Amino acid sequence: MTGMVWTARRVSSGMWAVAKKDMRLYYVKGPVVIFGLLFPLFLFVAFSLGRNLTGDMFAAPMLVMAVFFSSSSVGPIIAPWETRMRTLEKLMTAPIPVASIILGGVLAGFAFGIAISSIALISAVVLLGVTISQPALLAVSMVVACFGFSSFGIFLSYPPTDNPSNVMMLANLVKLPLIFVSGVFIPLSDMSRLGGTLAFLSPLTYFSELARSSLGFSPVASDLINILALSGFAVVFLVLAIVMHGRNMWKRF
Repeated sequence: MTGMVWTARRVSSGMWAVAKKDMRLYYVKGPVVIFGLLFPLFLFVAFSLGRNLTGDMFAAPMLVMAVFFSSSSVGPIIAPWETRMRTLEKLMTAPIPVASIILGGVLAGFAFGIAISSIALISAVVLLGVTISQPALLAVSMVVACFGFSSFGIFLSYPPTDNPSNVMMLANLVKLPLIFVSGVFIPLSDMSRLGGTLAFLSPLTYFSELARSSLGFSPVASDLINILALSGFAVVFLVLAIVMHGRNMWKRF
């Protein structure tokens, strides 16, 4: 029992140290600014222009894109950048497990996602007059989504390369289809049977449904099913990130 407590403390202390380091170094990097802020902003503007939509109708897509892109924008650059700068070797020789390094990166992306999506949500409420009918549900779903999408971003950086652009290219090849196959731009009720089936393979669909439900729209599935599915994706992404980075970490040297 004492050994388990000591291991948990070591993982926790290492995680917070790595998270603070990542937040200090990577929040202002070009790929994070471009793919975490500018890209979803331009995508949202392209979606909303020329459409006769009320604030409530495009607040959910805006929030989904803000959470998804901001949470997953930090993770893909951390591992290749650390490899290029030769600082990953120091982390690997430190008395902390690989799980602490991964969890620290996840926590950094989670904090960035919460900050940016909160700004987007406040802007929607203040500028667009959006009404949140279920604030507790929205808060819980945002926390789970930011954690899951941050883990997803870390997972995408598992290839052993020191070139951040290679990972960002792979990340966008995966993230863009997820945006368009999910129910972000088109409600599930308006999709064809094939489109609706494919949509449920995307974790964004469940967060989009939760966001719509929080704003007063009727979801296709119940809120409980959506939150459980989103939580399941978050756990899977975190486990995949830890396992794949654990296998490939030493291949970076």
